[in-house]
Amino acid sequence: MLKTLNDVIDYIEDNLEEGIRLEDVAKYIGESDYHFRKIFQYISGMPLSEYIKKRKLSQAGQELVDGRSVTDTAFKYGYQSIDGFTRAFKSWSGYLPSEASRDKVIISFPKLSFYIDVRGGENMEVQIKELPAFTIAGVKKKVPMQFEGVNQEIVKLAESITEEQRTKMHELQNMEPSQIVNASFDADEKFLKDEGELTHAIGVLTTETHTGPLLDTVEVESHTWAVFPNEGPFPETLQNTTARTYSEWLPSSDYEIVDAPSFSFTIMDEEKENHAYSEVWMPVRKNHSQ
Repeated sequence: MLKTLNDVIDYIEDNLEEGIRLEDVAKYIGESDYHFRKIFQYISGMPLSEYIKKRKLSQAGQELVDGRSVTDTAFKYGYQSIDGFTRAFKSWSGYLPSEASRDKVIISFPKLSFYIDVRGGENMEVQIKELPAFTIAGVKKKVPMQFEGVNQEIVKLAESITEEQRTKMHELQNMEPSQIVNASFDADEKFLKDEGELTHAIGVLTTETHTGPLLDTVEVESHTWAVFPNEGPFPETLQNTTARTYSEWLPSSDYEIVDAPSFSFTIMDEEKENHAYSEVWMPVRKNHSQ
């Protein structure tokens, strides 16, 4: 995966003046668009589309300083109008293109380079399971992004569940894991910056097709699932495990993530304060390009 990431960076550099599409990058490396974008975001800290945009604007800024006209620069880097280029450049750099050209202001966004950062090794347990198609039946809402600490909007969502809804969920629950699960999906592209929103659902897994009007539902197709058990301080251990699935396990495994909701459940320890056992369930498939 490390070589693949660096190959992609070189491919982008060679095609900055072209209309690079995300699906072109995925086709170049022979992996699914969804899988590669997820891996790139977790390892680099930004969406692939944002990286491409910033590299284009960085190169455009250098050419403005070197004397190329605003019009020629805009069209060279794929902008269809001067206004569109001007807005994008100003938003990124804080300067109008004409100001950068006149005052010789260089705002640089360097090319990425991926390398191995060797740290103390930690075991990572994973189980591969098959589940039939199912429905998550419960409650759901849009919540703000948050990677660390307790998301108060999710707490409010959990607290909004009525006894009637809770009873109905337990009646419907008929497959593993036999727990109330938390599922997040439909995340905005800026999710790594704690910006934007995602949809969060709290509910149970069921194969029942008639769930009634009390509950929201999320339909999930049949998939293979990578299951990551973890135990420790909550929520830090759960959040760290989720991050490691993307940054460590997926790049080194022969699986790729598919476009479906991941979910987790947590069982709080009754004897240890803020200590819990959790499982992260990630939908995957074999990566035949490996």
